[in-house]
Amino acid sequence: MPQPRTNKHQAESRRATPRASSRGKRDEIVTRAVEHFGQQGYEDTKWADVAASVGIGSTALYHYFESKLHCLYVIMADALEFFQRDFERITGEHPDYLQALVTVLRYGFELTEYEVLRIRVLVAEQGLVGIPRQSPREEEARQLARSRTRDLEFAWATFLVRGMQQGLLPEADPRLLARAVLGLNLSVWHWYRPRGTVGLPELADFFVRRQLSVLGLPTELLDRYELSAARPAA
Repeated sequence: MPQPRTNKHQAESRRATPRASSRGKRDEIVTRAVEHFGQQGYEDTKWADVAASVGIGSTALYHYFESKLHCLYVIMADALEFFQRDFERITGEHPDYLQALVTVLRYGFELTEYEVLRIRVLVAEQGLVGIPRQSPREEEARQLARSRTRDLEFAWATFLVRGMQQGLLPEADPRLLARAVLGLNLSVWHWYRPRGTVGLPELADFFVRRQLSVLGLPTELLDRYELSAARPAA
């Protein structure tokens, strides 16, 4: 079963596997749920299977989550929070706008196997975020995931407006443009499988060039601002 890996460059901001000893049983449940949902599918995963993988009884899960759906919403909200945190960190680190843009686009494909599973869950079940729930706890988690989706889109749109104001990007509707760029990335996780015939570096090279084209920029920018070590190898 794939395990998330840590990275010294981002240890404080994201990515490490939740550990029961330091972050509690709740985070361990989320980790195991990501693995089950990402590998088997949300609908095909039994809540009892998640409990068994954590080493607790099924009823004990309800001390932490009201339902499997409640857990799914938490996974989505957490994933979106990590993505936005990384986005803000990367775009804030590079004063050169185009460098920041290429870096953040490429970074979207530099994922661990665990992160791939998590984003697969987010993409596959995104439609559930639009359905109101009767349960107060489920609805609260759903609303959080929904608001973080909007926050990430807004952050991207604001960043793109900055490029337009500097004359680096052609004028366009920033919200639609943000959705188009994000949509290209998200489309990958419907079909990509770790250790398959296509590796993430190859995917990044192909899709970042297409994202640059969508933005009205020359694809050669990827070569100009190529990152030698956006994330150290595991």
